Amino acid sequence: MSNMDANKSRSFEQNWFMGTIVRYFKNYLGILIAFFGLCIFLSIMSPNFMQLNNWLTILRTVSTTGYLAIGIQLTIMLGGIDLIAGAIIACSGVLTVITMERWGLPMVVAIIFGLGLGLLVGLVDGFIIAYSGIHPFVVTLAMQSILRGAAYLLANGQPVPLYSNDVFPVIGTGLLFNIIPYPIIYLMIFFLLQYFLLNKTRTGRYIYAVGGNETAARFSGVNVKRIKILVWTISGFLGGFAGVVLAARLSSGQPSTSVGAETDAIAASVIGGTSMYGGTGSTGGLIIGVLIMGIIQNGLTLMHLDTNWQYVVKGIIILAAVYIDMIRRSKMSARKE
Repeated sequence: MSNMDANKSRSFEQNWFMGTIVRYFKNYLGILIAFFGLCIFLSIMSPNFMQLNNWLTILRTVSTTGYLAIGIQLTIMLGGIDLIAGAIIACSGVLTVITMERWGLPMVVAIIFGLGLGLLVGLVDGFIIAYSGIHPFVVTLAMQSILRGAAYLLANGQPVPLYSNDVFPVIGTGLLFNIIPYPIIYLMIFFLLQYFLLNKTRTGRYIYAVGGNETAARFSGVNVKRIKILVWTISGFLGGFAGVVLAARLSSGQPSTSVGAETDAIAASVIGGTSMYGGTGSTGGLIIGVLIMGIIQNGLTLMHLDTNWQYVVKGIIILAAVYIDMIRRSKMSARKE
């Protein structure tokens, strides 16, 4: 490359907008290739895949996974996990609808109840994990069972339909400019907030530090317990938010909904480059991971394959992503030595 070409390349990358795009493609080239490869394959297999309406359907459907993945990614970055996602969606959604339908309280109060439940559960999880020393897997697995049971108890084992409020469903079904579903707008806002948290705040640096080496972070003056409580609280809140939005979209509280939703969120996080060992993760990678999970589910549906194959594919993806992460970490360790 000549000096002139090199100068043009540097000038191109120094441009705020184009430089951001170039750096993004450089940082996530591998998963972007996988993403576009899947899109090309599914376009060949189903001519309806690339239609605008189908992509809006993908984004609307995957928004729930996105809310959960943002919180779950943060817990994985700390070297932990959060398994309450599907159960908190069910319990929060049921509580929100019951608050309006059976208790006769205003919609705003019902939404506060649903969000507050997620916030409270995440806070409790964070305190237990931070102060008891019990592994996050065990804590959140136990809480998952408690919440799923609570959802069925609240709903008396049956879906709770919403009849008394015509405005609430708009939260999950409304369209911005009669084109973009509201759930997609919410997801974009949360992605921006997570990016700001991880890249522009001291708390974000502490999350990376604790996940990379908890002992070193503690000796550096980081309040490790506070970081853990904050991260699991965020994850719980986002689960509650997902429950409220899904209840609005379904116009009912469903105690049996979202079983295994946390698996999709974990898969999206790992595909997006988040290490299960902690210390690494990014919003840019997570966005691609969430989209890949969405197009796989949508593509299999368009190809009229048995929906049970989705579970098989997701399991293979998780194993492959974790294995690739292990290889990458081994190579990095070898280079350091």
